[in-house]
Amino acid sequence: MTNDLPESTSTHWHGMHLPAEMDGGPHQMIEPGETWRAEWVVDQAPCTLWYHPHPHGATERHVYRGLAGMFWLDPAAGSEQADVQAQLPHTYGVDDIPLVIADKSFHDAGELIIDDGGNEVGFLGDVVTVNGVAGARLDVSTQWVRLRILNASTARTYALGFADRHVLMIASDGGMLRSPVRTGRVRLSPAERAEVLVELQPGEELMLHSFEPDLGRVAAPFAVGANDSFDVLRLRAAGELAPSAEMPERLASFGPDASAVAVRRRFELQGRTINGRRMEMSRIDETMVVGTTELWTVRNMDLSPHNFHVHDVQFEVVAIDGDTPPAELGGRKDTVYLEPHRDYELLMRFQDYTDPQWPYMYHCHLLRHEDEGLMGQFVVVAPGEEADPSLVSGHEHGRNPPL
Repeated sequence: MTNDLPESTSTHWHGMHLPAEMDGGPHQMIEPGETWRAEWVVDQAPCTLWYHPHPHGATERHVYRGLAGMFWLDPAAGSEQADVQAQLPHTYGVDDIPLVIADKSFHDAGELIIDDGGNEVGFLGDVVTVNGVAGARLDVSTQWVRLRILNASTARTYALGFADRHVLMIASDGGMLRSPVRTGRVRLSPAERAEVLVELQPGEELMLHSFEPDLGRVAAPFAVGANDSFDVLRLRAAGELAPSAEMPERLASFGPDASAVAVRRRFELQGRTINGRRMEMSRIDETMVVGTTELWTVRNMDLSPHNFHVHDVQFEVVAIDGDTPPAELGGRKDTVYLEPHRDYELLMRFQDYTDPQWPYMYHCHLLRHEDEGLMGQFVVVAPGEEADPSLVSGHEHGRNPPL
């Protein structure tokens, strides 16, 4: 990182299903003094989303300085999901609480420390903030509270939970799980989200803590945050708590159907490459046909952390090394942590929007890795149509730093 931000930026709507030209990727730069208006019809499941800049080569610097925010989609009135929502904590700021978690480091005078780029995975701070506050506290007035958690860190993975109780995980990146999952720890790599329910007793205090995360077979756990633990948020219950509704046993149903897979692809992440190629703004790497269901096998070839984020679609993790994934990964997702040397099978369907010129991205969301080239581009086209690289081939924004 440096102290100077680029003069232009972009805005990516993370996890949103939308036309490629509205996605806010690195080709859609906003110059100083200019405005950019994104318009589309929101048509996807209720979920917790977020947004951040996506300028090629500079995303880590922007997000670390706090240029990120959460937003969520509520269900339409009268829908089946609205009935489920009514049984869950759903009053903003009372029993439905956004938690944007990010790690920072500060000089003694309180000035933000800007990392020199020495860590391979990216910047790992020694202070955890929640909604921009270090040592954050939440006063709770209800029996159950719903925490909508976003890992907005640029490199750190958390294992969130409480020392003395389990939580009910009810949603991940793309919306509700099929049913609640009782778990003691929720692992979130950068950009992943989770919604959890925690039950409190009158007058008690709890500490949401990040325990040492299981990052898989990484080569140097101490260097990539696997040995780190932090207090994150103190919850303080009132002397009397308003009762909460009984939790539903079923939350959502969703596809796509694995039997409909028409295309299989494999992506291997190694160093700063995907399938042996670094990101080039002027190259379209993959072409998808609208209305097609695909199965992607993604593998981290390194012994250091990576994760994998796909724009435009929500996918389902259907297998890890051929086995059924843990229940916490049983929902719709747009980002998944990749334990080293394991195959993750991701089921997804491309629908609604086609554009042979404007690309979407897939990349590692450890943002230093993304900035240094661990990213690719794809377009979604109509049947019989081919990708048209004329737009990206003439694009001059962005940079590819040397390895």
